[in-house]
Amino acid sequence: MSTPQPRATVAEIPPYVAGKPPTVRPGMTSYKLSSNENPYPPLPGVVEAVQAGVAAMNRYPDMGSAGLNAALAETFDVPAEHLSVATGSVGLIYQLVQAFCDPGDEVVFAWRSFEAYPIAITAAAATSVQVPVLADGRHDLDAMAAAITDRTKVVLVCTPNNPTGPAVTQAELDAFLARVPSHVLVVVDEAYLEFVRMDDAVDGIATYRRHDNVVLTRTFSKAYGLAGFRVGYAVAPAPIAAALRAVSLPFGVSTIAQAAAVASLERRAELLERVDALVAERDRVVAGLREVGWDVPEPQGNFVWFELGERTGDFAAAADEAGITVRPFAGEGCRVSIGEPEANDRLVSVAAGFTR
Repeated sequence: MSTPQPRATVAEIPPYVAGKPPTVRPGMTSYKLSSNENPYPPLPGVVEAVQAGVAAMNRYPDMGSAGLNAALAETFDVPAEHLSVATGSVGLIYQLVQAFCDPGDEVVFAWRSFEAYPIAITAAAATSVQVPVLADGRHDLDAMAAAITDRTKVVLVCTPNNPTGPAVTQAELDAFLARVPSHVLVVVDEAYLEFVRMDDAVDGIATYRRHDNVVLTRTFSKAYGLAGFRVGYAVAPAPIAAALRAVSLPFGVSTIAQAAAVASLERRAELLERVDALVAERDRVVAGLREVGWDVPEPQGNFVWFELGERTGDFAAAADEAGITVRPFAGEGCRVSIGEPEANDRLVSVAAGFTR
């Protein structure tokens, strides 16, 4: 007897591996460093905004996210019609591939990079074109440009790159965009942009204003500390933003997520102070790792990358024994979030036992 069968590509979708929660150990505080979450609690005023929103849980959210779009437009000085919100920046990636790719069309991206990319691409029956990152974890933009073919519809540039850490410079991005055909959509995934501290950092807003084929994807999950509410936004020329809104899930961003995001934008100055503190802690961790013999790729997000090869599982197990959970990528390495100072101290101690 025949039964309903999903599209053939569904069976090819790689699973998304979520960050493992911390192991409970008696007499020890355990820390989760596996999901690049912000270790700080919500900003003052955000919880109150959420509580007010809960009172309307019997009503559907504003499907157009008008209040959030207005706040974003004012904060970043962009027209509201150039914005689209979704369930985190990953939701926007799914929508972009769905909106711009027919089955078999190609999407070019660095690898290793954000593990949701091949999932979203395969789910849309498009074709992944993975371009290896350089030895220092950076995008090989020359090779990515060379990988563009007549079938390429989308290129994904993750900067800073998750999980390896480095970010592209504005000069590198400009040179790359000059080589990309105007009909190919370039997605600049800026999930970690608030953590970037480098010379010639990418100015995403200025870049999108200069190009009709550039879209920025951003999130409130990382620096803003709203990972549990799933809200992100895209900034793009009006036709691209309209396409994103056309394929968006109706009522996808909840009332409380919108309220939390608006309240967080109102307190952006306080947020950036916290980000500065996390960057300082990141720098302290990197200095400690270098003291014990590690030369990790330049981290511009809120995490560090350990290239470990076959020792990846052993490193993750040792971290777990020390009361910290990390995100292992089998046979490649571990990504470790910057967390509380005590957790970071334990990380350096574990890493000291795995020097190259």
